[in-house]
Amino acid sequence: MSTTPLPGIGVQYDLTTREQRHMSVVAHRDGTRTVNLYRADDPDACAQSLHLTVAETTSLIDALMPAHHSPNLLHTTDLGLVAERIELSGHSYWNGRVLGETRMRTETGVSIVAVLRRAEARPSPAPDFRLAGGDTLIVIGTREGVDAAASILGRE
Repeated sequence: MSTTPLPGIGVQYDLTTREQRHMSVVAHRDGTRTVNLYRADDPDACAQSLHLTVAETTSLIDALMPAHHSPNLLHTTDLGLVAERIELSGHSYWNGRVLGETRMRTETGVSIVAVLRRAEARPSPAPDFRLAGGDTLIVIGTREGVDAAASILGRE
């Protein structure tokens, strides 16, 4: 399986089955999913696409894998806060800039609580922390704030 970040949208997961069938799942930031099944004779041509609501997605995931978790969604509390991973592309506008320039907390209300770079984690990065393409930022805030943060961080 391969994953492709889709800034401002979510993450696309691509899988080729043992029978050489190509399928993908787009995990949208709002919790919905789009499942795509591609033609056997042309793996680039989508044969069928199915958009699932959050409730339908949860039911399907429970059926396929009880005790699931999304690799991007870290935690949701009853307070309406989510923690999520957002990856900076190599072409990001923020590549080489310091964290404080994003004005993340001021603009979105989201806190960047850690930056993952290669095999290293930097908890509580200071405003003078220099960002780099490939960094994964761990952000916490409301769903709306995290979506806004993803849009800002996805800027190229």
